[in-house]
Amino acid sequence: MIDPILVDEPIHFAFAGSVVREGANAAWTWVTRDLCPDLISQDGLNSGSLRAAELEPAMPEILLRAKKAVDAVDRDHDAMRRFRAQFGRDNARDELTVVLAGLRARSLLLKAQSFGKAVNSIAEDGALGVALQSMPLNDAQMAALLFHAAAGQVANPTRLISSVIKLTGNAREGAISRAGFAPLIDAYLAHAQNQLHNLQLAGPFADIDMACRSLDRFHRLVRALTGYVEFERGSRATQILASITKLVSDRVEPRLKEVVTDLNQAMRRPREGGDRIDNDRMLAAMNGMYLLSAVRDCRDSLALNAVLDQVWSQAGQALEMHIQRNLDLARQLPGDPLTGQRLDAAIKMAEVRFNSEYAETLKRARLAAERRN
Repeated sequence: MIDPILVDEPIHFAFAGSVVREGANAAWTWVTRDLCPDLISQDGLNSGSLRAAELEPAMPEILLRAKKAVDAVDRDHDAMRRFRAQFGRDNARDELTVVLAGLRARSLLLKAQSFGKAVNSIAEDGALGVALQSMPLNDAQMAALLFHAAAGQVANPTRLISSVIKLTGNAREGAISRAGFAPLIDAYLAHAQNQLHNLQLAGPFADIDMACRSLDRFHRLVRALTGYVEFERGSRATQILASITKLVSDRVEPRLKEVVTDLNQAMRRPREGGDRIDNDRMLAAMNGMYLLSAVRDCRDSLALNAVLDQVWSQAGQALEMHIQRNLDLARQLPGDPLTGQRLDAAIKMAEVRFNSEYAETLKRARLAAERRN
């Protein structure tokens, strides 16, 4: 019911428009187990078959009971202490506020998502400006929820920010906030932070494709802010931007430093025993090259320039060396399947590291090398 505002760990900064999934689950458990066991089917909960439509008739009473319980907790220090201990979460009270606000706005969250999708096809800035002004800008909590739900569907985050600046006539952070659009900035920060959970790059089974998409999304969100908004020095937003930039960079850097090593290990012939290809190492090398390319595309939003420049140069040199060696082997051992596989992989990596034209040149060089014999 509140999926549009859920985010995933790790969460270093909390925002009014989103709630971490674990916190939402804890809040919902409290509601279903302690407040409303008579209103909500426990069998349906346990089996996972309970649908949102089945809960809809009971939602007014559920929210009323939750408000009364929260008010009672807020009035009693000991009750608040027990409440936090029961949840096992330091931020339980704040998370519950967002969950309950999200439940009250549940129908509007879906409309906000539809608005976010519509932004992708609205060509007229004037029409987009009118749509933005229809947001509940005077209700900070509601605006935070709706902007977060909408931002998740916007392919080009710059569209919203540039439209807001045109509406306010000022790119300064303070002016944007006074116009009621601070929740949009927070929504972008929250979505940028939410890319962290996809950057699990350790191990052979890391989802590099997901990581590359998350890096691209992070870059688009950050550039929409830093490229257009004039932030005040030392503001909360600038501190959060600096922190999450470092967090993302720290997750990527160790894997980036392995790219050249993975490439060399994958492309070299074994020194002992028969020739063979280690498919895991070849996959790691290919993934590393895709990651390297993604990081280069996003470099303006990361703190990795020195490492990136070094790895980019070394990877290009190593790749050219291995391609030349295997072209020489193709001349010496025409039709050798393992040499052919290495060249296939190397040419694919060359397309990622260099460009498609260079890859086509290498394909012709390979055919020429094989025809000589």
